[in-house]
Amino acid sequence: MHLGRVIGTVVATEKTPNLDGVKFLIVQPLTRDSEPDGRAVIAADAVAMAGPGELVYFVGSREAAQAMPETFVPIDHAIVGIVDQVHVEPLPKVSPKKRPNDRTKK
Repeated sequence: MHLGRVIGTVVATEKTPNLDGVKFLIVQPLTRDSEPDGRAVIAADAVAMAGPGELVYFVGSREAAQAMPETFVPIDHAIVGIVDQVHVEPLPKVSPKKRPNDRTKK
């Protein structure tokens, strides 16, 4: 799953029959610090409640198609939840570890 922000909508007058009634949104993936991460994607709204400006989590690939009411539709991404709150702990500081086979002089 990925965190993203809905930044727009897509209107398609013609769709495959299995996607009739499905809303498509433009989602900007985000880093753990809520910064943009890569290019925006088009995602089907599997929760049918997401809208512009909302923080969402989405899936890609086969999981996206399985998230839809009618499974195995031709989509690459699907919004599967609307985020109410995010709490991120600071990353732990990692100290360099010696490898067992390190040959350092003492």
